[in-house]
Amino acid sequence: MWNLSIQLIIVCVYIALLFGISFYVKRRADKGSTEYLFAGRKLSAGLIAVNITGLAVGAASTVGVAENAFKVGMAAGWYNAAWAAGAIIMGLVAAGKLRAMKISTIPEFFEKYYDTKGRVISAVGLVIIMSVITALQYLAGGAILASLLPDIFSFKGGMMMSAVVFIGITLIGGLWSSGLSNIVSVCLIYLGVLYSCVAAVNNAGGIGNITAQLPPTLDWFDPLAGIPLAVIIGWFIVMITQAITAQGPVQIACGARDAKTARKGFILGGILIFPIGFLCALLGIVAKVSFPDITATMALPKVVMSLNPVASGTTLAALWAADVSTACTILLGAGTLFSQDIYKRFINPSVSDEKFVTVNRLTIFGVGLITLWFAFNAAGILKTMIAGLSMTTALTCVFLFTVFAPGLCRRSSAFYTTLVGLLGLVVWEFVPALHVLQHVIYFEWLICIVTFLAVAVIDKTPIKVPEYVEEEA
Repeated sequence: MWNLSIQLIIVCVYIALLFGISFYVKRRADKGSTEYLFAGRKLSAGLIAVNITGLAVGAASTVGVAENAFKVGMAAGWYNAAWAAGAIIMGLVAAGKLRAMKISTIPEFFEKYYDTKGRVISAVGLVIIMSVITALQYLAGGAILASLLPDIFSFKGGMMMSAVVFIGITLIGGLWSSGLSNIVSVCLIYLGVLYSCVAAVNNAGGIGNITAQLPPTLDWFDPLAGIPLAVIIGWFIVMITQAITAQGPVQIACGARDAKTARKGFILGGILIFPIGFLCALLGIVAKVSFPDITATMALPKVVMSLNPVASGTTLAALWAADVSTACTILLGAGTLFSQDIYKRFINPSVSDEKFVTVNRLTIFGVGLITLWFAFNAAGILKTMIAGLSMTTALTCVFLFTVFAPGLCRRSSAFYTTLVGLLGLVVWEFVPALHVLQHVIYFEWLICIVTFLAVAVIDKTPIKVPEYVEEEA
């Protein structure tokens, strides 16, 4: 009971702190849609870094990686390395350009240089992507709270509590709330995971003893064993792809003080993201030895709960913090997409800024409830995440051609490339013969590039060549 009390206090303090931060910035967020959605475009490089780290290090990067490591070993950690690569490439290639354009969403970019159909279909695709990812944060949040406080939360009860916190924080303070909360969350994540790795390995008798007890069918600590190299490369392609055009990273980039700040923040964020995956993979391997009969999804929560109450409470609060930070950014992104690319563009173009903020908040609330329902029916965290993020392939393909090869771009390129990309995922699921490519992302890039080039031949209507604001030195 004493242990439970300590863990409950830690969780309650953390929740109170998050809501305290959110109410602290509410007055600033209420000043208008730019403040609410993009933090007034005033984020520093440090805040950019913790925001992209908070977005990246969520359910898939912690609970999902440990779940995978429970089955395949240390190689599961490459998921986070892939996310780190995505953040760095985003910083080098796209973040500065997106900020210099002063746009709000990739669909807005599509209409600016292509057509209205491109904007609509890309907005729909992105909303689907973010709904999938948000649902997975609920799934992981439920597992964490059910392990941390089993006498208070069932798995579904933990998911519902997670939803209350995720939605509540985002509703109150928008990107300001998410940005400042991530400072706390990222610090907690690093402290909690680092301590847990040291303590869990010591409790299990050291690396040598862990190795001796693992099934001999696999070299568990070999980072290139357990997962085919083609799959790992696929992860890198997925993460680099989504980092450039998914609304979460785009919104963070657009909230930067200037283009130079956006670039620096993403590169620093990539460095912060890298180690977490392999640390969580190590905890998944420890769980394989200490709790071989549990379900893989419970690997990380279970091994952390075996530590002393202060350590377990702090670490699981940190893991839950990872979910909070990811879910808040994604929910905000979903609200931005609907309000900016659908409501304001097609339903009420003359909406006042005050009402526009209200529409965003209502959208966030609605998306939060819908994704909670989806979470009750979600499959494996990492597998589902990868499939969802693969949907950004078409968007990234269009964006890169627009920026680096505008002469090949045609007015209908965005629409048809995005349509084929979305349909391609459906085809992949129902045509097993395509799986010789080993990963859906290879198939997605193949069909998207072919479609884009085919449209370049058939359609003779060029786009307007993009004009960029000169970036700061």
